[in-house]
Amino acid sequence: MNVLVTGGAGFIGREVCKQLLAKGHTVRVADNLSKTGQEPEGVEFLNGDLTVQENADRAMEGIDVCLHLAAKVGGVGYMSQKPATILDGSLKLLSAVFEAAKKAGTKRVVVASSSMVFADTDRFPSKESDVGEIPPPKNIYGFSKLVTEYYARAYAEEFGVNYTIIRPFNCYGVNSYLHEEVGYANVIPDFIRKILAGGTMEMLGDGEQTRCFTHVTDMARGFILAAESEKAVNKSFNIGSNQEITMMDLAKKIFTLSGQEGTLEVKHVKEFKHDVRRRVPDNTKATETLNWEPTKNFDEGLKEMIAWIRELPVQQV
Repeated sequence: MNVLVTGGAGFIGREVCKQLLAKGHTVRVADNLSKTGQEPEGVEFLNGDLTVQENADRAMEGIDVCLHLAAKVGGVGYMSQKPATILDGSLKLLSAVFEAAKKAGTKRVVVASSSMVFADTDRFPSKESDVGEIPPPKNIYGFSKLVTEYYARAYAEEFGVNYTIIRPFNCYGVNSYLHEEVGYANVIPDFIRKILAGGTMEMLGDGEQTRCFTHVTDMARGFILAAESEKAVNKSFNIGSNQEITMMDLAKKIFTLSGQEGTLEVKHVKEFKHDVRRRVPDNTKATETLNWEPTKNFDEGLKEMIAWIRELPVQQV
């Protein structure tokens, strides 16, 4: 299968490429290298801005399936403070990628949505079918991802461009996104960096917010199983572990696994507007349809991340 991975140099995209190549697929990556600056190995690489239609058209030529992972990403702070950037970038990418797929006769676009489409739900665990019945997300990132889903369905209905929607829940692993400013990094590398630095750790909110974390290897496998399965055509899937943990318990776990001495000291700071209190998926559909389930032990994954961050040059931490 000839596969295009947009955002293939990113955190999840790089692992997707690695697993696709291991399964014998031919992989092309289109990415502007805004996050890593490094091309993935073993792929045909196109460096460019996919919001430019001619770049998207060139990337899509001869492609059977596109995994559309390119996006403006960051922590809850980024989502709260860059609403226009997120919405504008998302819509331009969508338009160019789906138009290119239509022109090229691409069989399917596998779209990375987000668990943030469930941001304002009171149904737990959250099922795929809840979307459309629950209130739309107030957070602009979640709203942009909901628009992404409607866009995919609209192109299928009007132009026959098939889709699969993947809703990734919180993903972690080595090489995930680091940022110094509170709320901008992904939560696990942010907590590890702060705990290893010692002293009092800043935490958004009261620490009772819950999340479910899925290792990047499991997440990438979910995307690929969906791309390979005819049963996934024009369907949506939650990809995520359903094992909940509070942010305070996560911090304590990292503190213990990193071998820190003494007691974890936490300073609670005001959370960002529209931060989500609880997020937990029902992953039954992915298990039954795609034969997907998470396999990576959470503690082992955290230990790998702690070791990785310890080895980073000081200026990167």
